[in-house]
Amino acid sequence: MKNAPLKFSAEVAKARANGLPIVALESTIITHGMPYPQNVETAEIVEADIRAAGAVPATIAIMAGQIYVGLEADELQTLAQASDVAKLSRADLAFALATGQTGATTVAATMICAHLAGISIFATGGIGGVHRGAESTFDISADLEELAQTPVTVVAAGAKAILDLPKTMEVLETRGVPVIAYGQDVLPAFWSRTSDLPAPLRADSAKEIAASHAMRARLGLPGGQLIANPIPAEAEIPANALRPHIEQALSEAETQGIAAKAVTPFLLQRIFELTEGASLTANIALVRNNARLASNIAKALTLASAGKSA
Repeated sequence: MKNAPLKFSAEVAKARANGLPIVALESTIITHGMPYPQNVETAEIVEADIRAAGAVPATIAIMAGQIYVGLEADELQTLAQASDVAKLSRADLAFALATGQTGATTVAATMICAHLAGISIFATGGIGGVHRGAESTFDISADLEELAQTPVTVVAAGAKAILDLPKTMEVLETRGVPVIAYGQDVLPAFWSRTSDLPAPLRADSAKEIAASHAMRARLGLPGGQLIANPIPAEAEIPANALRPHIEQALSEAETQGIAAKAVTPFLLQRIFELTEGASLTANIALVRNNARLASNIAKALTLASAGKSA
């Protein structure tokens, strides 16, 4: 870890020096999630939400052979307008660094980089998981394995609704990943507040989640936690309204032979088109909601750590 090529922004470096709570953010939402300049505007809004909640944002990206932990304003602009940005996970993170590629970090890669930087809490939109038809394609996101081995608490609105949610939950259970629904007894489904799946665990406060994170460290348990935070009620798209759009997008992907890393961007883009932009509006709302909760968890964890050291 001492040799990791980390480059901290001035804001994050100051936060580390002063023991302030920090929340990691991924960068694929900037490079692969929406067009310029909306991607920059959204990134700035989410970072502002974290600051307003009393924590420090650390958007993570790979540039010029370094792991950028926090982006300066000009660096964010450069990344947002860059072309041919690699979408990095565990398998290609080291290669991208070694060869000087520009890369955006997925959930898995962000967890790795956050852990290297000593950041325990990470806010994202939704995690990857088991794709529909995985019994034939074996298409399972590396995010699930990362949650099983890297000790970072990930706040998301559940797994992306385009996935096979029951199989995703089965894999998480098998790998020993705690899945904690925030404030409700059923799991959210990304754009929708609820699903047909009961929540394995429930927490009603950021303090409870922080305490669970700390206890896992005390027990020496590997891996992180997945916090399933429902999208705000006013922003959700009901599951029954989304279902036909998801099925159509999945059918088109199969017909066109779209596979591997190209599947998720294609499906999200088609659902954006089929919902006439409503899915993107909901996505921004849920990311902001997750950032606020992650900030409160980071603050609670920081206070608990300070109390223990005192």
